[in-house]
Amino acid sequence: MDKVEVKKPTKEELESMEVKSWPTWGCEASSFDWEYDDKESCYIIEGDVTVVTPEGEVKFGAGDFVVFPKGLKCKWNVHQRVLKHYKFG
Repeated sequence: MDKVEVKKPTKEELESMEVKSWPTWGCEASSFDWEYDDKESCYIIEGDVTVVTPEGEVKFGAGDFVVFPKGLKCKWNVHQRVLKHYKFG
């Protein structure tokens, strides 16, 4: 299985992917299990999150671009309210 990828995108990269046109999702501080039926790419607008995967912890927050591989089973630990743009596939 592929790993979760986290990077700091440039403004140009975000514009070329048209990230601002993607839908948004948010949630308050919480913890929950999640499984990805498809690859998800997302840009974190606000928040502080640790995702626990079989390979370890992945931390990300505002300004990060995160890619979750299809088939990943993980636990989300949202430390501060998260808001993200997201796209599947």
